[in-house]
Amino acid sequence: MPRVTPIHWRKLARVFELDNWNLSRTKGDHLVYTKIGFSRPVIIPKDSRVEIFIIFSNIRTAKISRERYLELLKNI
Repeated sequence: MPRVTPIHWRKLARVFELDNWNLSRTKGDHLVYTKIGFSRPVIIPKDSRVEIFIIFSNIRTAKISRERYLELLKNI
């Protein structure tokens, strides 16, 4: 299985957009994505290199499996 590596914030945002998350607002240098049925938002910092622990935290919040994340990332 491929490893999860740090990626640019635009790619990570695109992954969540492909999974039907909607950009609800920006707060400073962070993007806030929400989805109906989820109580917690997904927060993406505008960094050129979003670290792995942030990616894993966000996919856990979004209830996306690692395989689904990698599949969405491949479709970008």
